[in-house]
Amino acid sequence: MDTSLVVRYLTRDVPQMADQAAEVIDGQEDLWVDGVILAEIDHVLRSVYRLTRERVVDHLLELVGKQNINCYGLGKGTVVHALLMCRPSGRISVADALIWAAARSSGRNVVYSLDARFPSDGIEVRAGL
Repeated sequence: MDTSLVVRYLTRDVPQMADQAAEVIDGQEDLWVDGVILAEIDHVLRSVYRLTRERVVDHLLELVGKQNINCYGLGKGTVVHALLMCRPSGRISVADALIWAAARSSGRNVVYSLDARFPSDGIEVRAGL
């Protein structure tokens, strides 16, 4: 799936497109999203639609919680954990939480970052070699 399909599904601002998106997302077919799409959905919903972080995270949790939605290269439980980690936080972005999820899902458990606020739960955050 791409961002436009999910945004139309969540916002229902264009009813015909929202109905088309619902047919796909609420159907039986296995569907896939990746961290880039989830981060882009966060960006669009927060910047264009002015939704709060909490509301966006709730929408993303509902989406990835659907039985037929899968996450490319990321464990679904890890994505849920990442989203829950950034929901109450003003310091952990959805994008950083999804990078954290990718590190956890890969088994590497290391992220290089100069961001002192980067989430370190269960991973090592390194500033350099």
